[in-house]
Amino acid sequence: METVFALSSAEGKAGVAIIRISGPDAFKSAKLLCGDLPQVRKPSVRELKASDGTQLDEALIVLFDKNHSFTGDETVELHLHGSPAIVTSVLAELSLIDELSPANPGDFTRRALENGRLDLSQVEGLADLIDSETEAQRRQAIRVFKGEFADKTEGWRKKLIRAAALIEATIDFADEEVPTDVSPEVNALIDHVVSEIQDEINGVKSAERIRLGFEVAIVGAPNVGKSTLLNRIAGREAAITSEYAGTTRDVIEVRMDLGGLPVTFLDTAGLRETDDFVESIGIDRARERAQMADLCVFLKEEDQKPEFDPRPDDIILTPKADIQDNENGAISGKTGFGVTALLDRISTTLKLRSSNAGLATRIRHQEAMISGVKSLRVAQNYVNGGGDVAEFAAEEIRSAVRALDSLVGRIGVENLLDEIFASFCLGK
Repeated sequence: METVFALSSAEGKAGVAIIRISGPDAFKSAKLLCGDLPQVRKPSVRELKASDGTQLDEALIVLFDKNHSFTGDETVELHLHGSPAIVTSVLAELSLIDELSPANPGDFTRRALENGRLDLSQVEGLADLIDSETEAQRRQAIRVFKGEFADKTEGWRKKLIRAAALIEATIDFADEEVPTDVSPEVNALIDHVVSEIQDEINGVKSAERIRLGFEVAIVGAPNVGKSTLLNRIAGREAAITSEYAGTTRDVIEVRMDLGGLPVTFLDTAGLRETDDFVESIGIDRARERAQMADLCVFLKEEDQKPEFDPRPDDIILTPKADIQDNENGAISGKTGFGVTALLDRISTTLKLRSSNAGLATRIRHQEAMISGVKSLRVAQNYVNGGGDVAEFAAEEIRSAVRALDSLVGRIGVENLLDEIFASFCLGK
């Protein structure tokens, strides 16, 4: 295994910059820069010098021995003064050492996976934790990173292995003292696992929306105040507003933290019939994007019909409350009237939708769990069919175990690894 290095802290000027070196030659390489090394896991200050004796910096050096580092390999962290010039000079000096190679995105985390320090679900949790922008995202990601999903999966696995063992005992030791009818216990084990897996499957969509963010579309006819409302929500001039209909010709997005949830508000083109080719493209995009959004806010006058059928949770409001005789059910982006109430209503709705979110956050998790449940249902049919098909029941249970093993990366995920680790930064 190569020894790799990279800047692990953010680029740019800072109080401290951290360069990480990890691999079998990490200690040897660090010694070339700072002479004698401090004791393992006992930070100490050392002068860093180039090969010609020029001082590069005075840095805090931290050594982690094998199996006690993030990657599981010998690792050295150089805590430098956070000057871009210092970082550049130290990285340049490390690149001259034959035993070292620059790290690729995700190299350090991939080594943690290969060395058994993390399973694949924890790797995905770490990626989500790094990308988290809101409190809900942080809470969800840290639970997965801490191993809660892996622990739950391991619990399912143990129960299914027990079920398969009971069935195989009736096959292999039919003439010895083993239960002649294991179907009640096997069915109970499978029912318990299927019930818990189904709960996770049902929560995948909500968990994925927390991870990626919800979308709320502001929909209405031209010049009803959609862009003005978006600007009021954003607290800035995110969209151009004018008295002329058709000003907005594309979907304008504003991402924000709403009660701890990541929410993107969409200002869509006014929906109307038009001969303007460019505007018609914007209208088509607006209608398509709005119908795909998690929630729509319709701005319409009392005598207008919605541009498409609202869904149960969609919100219908009268625009331009500042010029309406009746403010009930109205909103004004210009004065801010009703905006706080709207945001509270959206937040409540989305929090309710996300309340069933589980630990499975990706479509690949959902597909693996669905596959596992299908195999377990087939296994139960065989179990209830009698001893002649017991071998088939055991094989279906083993197939379900393999599907669950893919959740944590034990098998069948090699083709996913490059894609997963490509999302990491160089120093992680």
